[in-house]
Amino acid sequence: MRLLSIFRNSQLSEVIRTLRRDRSASIGLLLLFVLIFVAFLGPLIAPFGSNDAIPSLRLSPPGTSGHLLGLDHQGRDILSRIIHGTRLTIITGVTPVIIGALVALPLGLLAAWYERLGVVILRMMDVLFAFPMALLAILVTSSLGAGIINLLISLVIVLLPYYVRIVYQAAASQNALPYIEALRASGTPVRTILFVELLPNVAPAAIVYGATVLGSIVVTAAGLSFLGLGVQPPLAEWGVMISEGRNVLLIAPHVAALPGAALTLLVVACNLVGDGLRDALDPRARATINYQANSRK
Repeated sequence: MRLLSIFRNSQLSEVIRTLRRDRSASIGLLLLFVLIFVAFLGPLIAPFGSNDAIPSLRLSPPGTSGHLLGLDHQGRDILSRIIHGTRLTIITGVTPVIIGALVALPLGLLAAWYERLGVVILRMMDVLFAFPMALLAILVTSSLGAGIINLLISLVIVLLPYYVRIVYQAAASQNALPYIEALRASGTPVRTILFVELLPNVAPAAIVYGATVLGSIVVTAAGLSFLGLGVQPPLAEWGVMISEGRNVLLIAPHVAALPGAALTLLVVACNLVGDGLRDALDPRARATINYQANSRK
């Protein structure tokens, strides 16, 4: 239960209150809630199945009777495919961020506590750091092969060195504080120190990083699917839809533009929430936001 109490109740309520006062973060949260709602209820609210086709209406423009956003090159309803694709796009973006944090937290804590082990872990992370994020994702996915599972694995590997470094730095700064010295002197088991006492003070750094990088991971996941290295057709996913639309870009630009607009909306929402969460967890930025909110009253 202690692991679930990363923040004290009073601090958590203060963070939530600050997010509500931040207009940009509030807009981002609203957009995310709408998109998550669409993702969960996609099959129920979509007017057609994701692969239901009407060949006679292929490439029909937005506003076609019964098809608000038009149809693609196979005669599939674009609105329905965007709705169905919301779930898969969110899953491929959020899942690596969560798994990456769960893997990096123990690695970073162990690296900060055990010096020799830390050298080994950090040098391994430095090897991954040598590659740009997008290039590493393409390299790993190409090696593993196309598919959703391999896509998630590649994105976790891409995130891991950044996560581990952040957790390591946060844990190393905590190790020098008096309460850690007191725990050592009292003979508290290392496992208790790391995962009961130290983890709650380190996790916020990982949470903030995960929130701020979420938009980039969503774009990277869609980009890999666009290149044919992630989600495969005929599954409805926004990167796949954009890739299919590029072949008819000159005669039916809406086929690629509409899922691209949906992807942009999701990334903007993630970035707004990430920036708001970062400010809400920063005492100075939180004080500024609260002061501005009180000044507007």
